[in-house]
Amino acid sequence: MAPNQVSLRSVAAAGVPLSRDHRGEYALWQKRFWEHTIRDESDFERCADYIHFNPVKHRLVGSPVDWPFSSLHRYVRAGILPRDWSGSGEADGGNFGERAD
Repeated sequence: MAPNQVSLRSVAAAGVPLSRDHRGEYALWQKRFWEHTIRDESDFERCADYIHFNPVKHRLVGSPVDWPFSSLHRYVRAGILPRDWSGSGEADGGNFGERAD
């Protein structure tokens, strides 16, 4: 079984509402991507913030810590970020990891 199928089942089992596209496929993974090489520590932090905030951005949860599949939980356990990091559901105005075109 492919890893994505296992992940899809665990996400669905957690009660996350999943929509399907016109082909009947779950709209969970993005079809396109853009390559990005991490340039420095600041760039790494911005990309990690993007990943942690993404479930809120897409309205899957109200707070980043509510997403059970997030690496944010590891950051909290390690004392790197507080449990209420961006807990209001509002970013600090930054576009975490977004392309600056």
